[in-house]
Order: sequence, then structure tokens, then C-alpha cells
Amino acid sequence: MKAVFISYNQAYSDEIIDILASFKQRGYTRWTDIQGKGGFNGTPHLGNHAWPEQNHAVLAVVPDEKVRPILDALRAKDEAAPDLGLRAFAWPVEEWY
Repeated sequence: MKAVFISYNQAYSDEIIDILASFKQRGYTRWTDIQGKGGFNGTPHLGNHAWPEQNHAVLAVVPDEKVRPILDALRAKDEAAPDLGLRAFAWPVEEWY
């Protein structure tokens, strides 16, 4: 099992959940209206007058065999519109119940 963390521009909200659903990934936790700035060349998403956009984030615990296909789909989405901002990370899940 891996924990997949996805941080993305709010414009992707439904699309990210649709990607998870397309791989039959039911469980996830989503945070909305979070703030951040990309580490490479991203613009701030701070939800204020100067930088009105915001991010959302999803954390899903995913079976190992689904991780690569999900990350590949997310990478394709990011490459199609790199200015929006989307990042995903996967970590091993050591224990869960």
C-alpha cells in the first residue's frame, strides 16, 4: 500500500476525483481551499486579492498496483496544462487498520 498525496489547482477539483474513480479508487480524503506556491516556477495560490486562486489536496491509500497508473494519469493531466499546477507524491504505508 502507498499513500498518494495530490496537491492541485482548484480548477482540477472534479477531474482529480474522476481520475481516482477511473482506477476504482474509492477511498480518499480531500482538503479544499488550501494555500501554496509551486517550488519550481509556480505562481502563488493564496486565496487573496492579489493571488485569488487556491489549491485543493487529496490523500488516498492505494494498492501498489494502482500507484503507477494513477501517477501516470496525473502527470498527463499536469503536462496538458502545466500553468495550473498539480503535484503528486507516493509514500509507503507501514501500518493501517
